[in-house]
Amino acid sequence: MRSPAAVFDRIPKFVLFGVAGLIQMVSIGVMVVDRAMILRTGTDVTLQTRPVDPRDFLRGDYVTLSYDISSVPAGALNGTPSAGWGMPVFVKVAPNRDGFHGAISVHAAPVEVTSPEVLIRGRVGFGANCGTERRTFCDRLDVRYGIERYFVPEGEGKKLEAARNQRKLTIVAAVAPTGRAAIKRLLIDGAPVYDEPWF
Repeated sequence: MRSPAAVFDRIPKFVLFGVAGLIQMVSIGVMVVDRAMILRTGTDVTLQTRPVDPRDFLRGDYVTLSYDISSVPAGALNGTPSAGWGMPVFVKVAPNRDGFHGAISVHAAPVEVTSPEVLIRGRVGFGANCGTERRTFCDRLDVRYGIERYFVPEGEGKKLEAARNQRKLTIVAAVAPTGRAAIKRLLIDGAPVYDEPWF
């Protein structure tokens, strides 16, 4: 019986390259379809942006986004054990009287929500390393949701940055039942300026 290495050596190189290329194409396709499903079926959440720093010259114009829900009180997590920076958390949000979704509570695991509440999954930046041994949650958490950057056509970034810094820029994010979020639409003064295509 031939060893796996011997069988592998008999396969032509172009076949191996073809299989590797096919695997990469399938992986990209899965990511595109996953994002499209979030945009298509996710619950819409409207978020108010905050002023932050601007551009990345290597990748074209983009707007760096921070939200009112980017910094949240730890609530019941304060002082409890933490796995540190990058730990997943789930932030329960609900619309306020202005129509923007604000944070109600933050949790280390998914919790039940009732409409119009939505659970968004994020990762803790700052605020996960407090206590004498730096292994507990602090009283306030900096949370990243994976929607902190939006690429725009070249030359458009400055206009959006100006609107963001004046708190006129808002976004609508689609949130899947798993809590994953994707930016669906950008608005200035309530008027849509960019709609994210599904594909």
